[in-house]
Amino acid sequence: MSLKFCYGCAFTSRRNHDEGAKAKLRKQHLLLLAIFLLLTTSAAPAWQTGARDQYIAQAVEALRSKLITTRRDFHMYPELSNREERTARVVAERLRELGLEVQTGVGKHGVVALLKGGRPGAVVAYRADMDALPIQETIDVPYKSRHPGVKHACGHDAHTTIGLGVAEVLSQRRDQIPGTIKFIFQPAEEGPPPGEEGGALLMIKEGVLENPRPAAIFGLHVMPQIEVGNIGYNDGPVMASSDRFVITIRGKKVHGAYPHEGVDAIVVAAHAVVALQTIRSRRINTQEPLVLSIGIIEGGNRFNIITDEVRLEGTVRTFGEKTREEAQRLMRQTLQGVTESFGASFEMLYQNGAPVTVNDSPLVAEMLPSIRRVVGTEHVISPPPQMGAEDFAYFAQQVPGFYFLLGVSNKAKGITAMIHTPAFDVDEESLNVGTKVAATMLLDYLERRAQ
Repeated sequence: MSLKFCYGCAFTSRRNHDEGAKAKLRKQHLLLLAIFLLLTTSAAPAWQTGARDQYIAQAVEALRSKLITTRRDFHMYPELSNREERTARVVAERLRELGLEVQTGVGKHGVVALLKGGRPGAVVAYRADMDALPIQETIDVPYKSRHPGVKHACGHDAHTTIGLGVAEVLSQRRDQIPGTIKFIFQPAEEGPPPGEEGGALLMIKEGVLENPRPAAIFGLHVMPQIEVGNIGYNDGPVMASSDRFVITIRGKKVHGAYPHEGVDAIVVAAHAVVALQTIRSRRINTQEPLVLSIGIIEGGNRFNIITDEVRLEGTVRTFGEKTREEAQRLMRQTLQGVTESFGASFEMLYQNGAPVTVNDSPLVAEMLPSIRRVVGTEHVISPPPQMGAEDFAYFAQQVPGFYFLLGVSNKAKGITAMIHTPAFDVDEESLNVGTKVAATMLLDYLERRAQ
């Protein structure tokens, strides 16, 4: 038997073997590439808590002088509700410089900015208000208001500054952020002028909570009852509802020498003011918080004329809808009795304002460890809910919200005046504290949902 060698067959066999090896090698390369892409895109390592905290502390400290300069600039040029043109322009310019997606003109002068992180994740919002109050400033400081009769007497200059500070700190490490942060800079928190829309309600109406919709929203308010370095919080109600009323008492005009010929609206109004206070002291459950305050009383046109009309204007604050409705009913009943007893009459215009600001309990429980980590457990306190009001309440009705209180007083420096007063001021160390706490809360919230 003889053997013959076929060169053509041998060549074909080897070629097939080589092609098979190459195909196998290509598959291995493609598999390794797929694994590499998977690891570097969808499974990026989390930004560890210690590293986050260290970065935020260092970044905020580096901004210290800038935060003070920014706050003083806003303080020197305050603008009333729905008139925040310069403030909104400065805010928008700063946010654009940071590379955020910026939208202006929301709710008149509102500014909304998106900080999109480099990692996939949830959406969370942070709100800061921008408007000032019609109050003449009396403190003698280098940053005293340049606008006569207008002052940042509620700390919104600090709120806006902290919002910008948080945006700057976090934008520098956006590649590490898992998700999106929506910054909402709101006008007219103090209430729009009569006949105008504004504030949180108008921003919501114009879609501020959509595209994208946040899963939660955070905000803060400066609090002069709390010493700088401390943070206050409430689980549940944090601020009261705020209603406004205007009462017109009508009598009969007559010469002041002949009061028996008329009906003195001033005397009737005086009795009405006293009688209205008995609603709180005698007619509402004493365990239910209620404030009924009259801030304006106007009437009369000459010293020797019994006036026929007096106007009273004030506010009602409560923590529950039942008490809110009952207070209004009792006001009408009381006014009816008082005016009829003098032969007078009345009209009352009652306008519901912001509802109760309610913190979401699960969100509070989740974020307390973040706050304690920044300022220390001994500096986190839970004061009684405030009878002041906030239209942040409207945001918190739409998505879970957490509104915390930033300590700004410093007795050693004489910084103790209440908000809405001519002498109000803040210890500027609070700017650093507020920025660190807010930035930490936002990152912790997103990081937990990325895991």
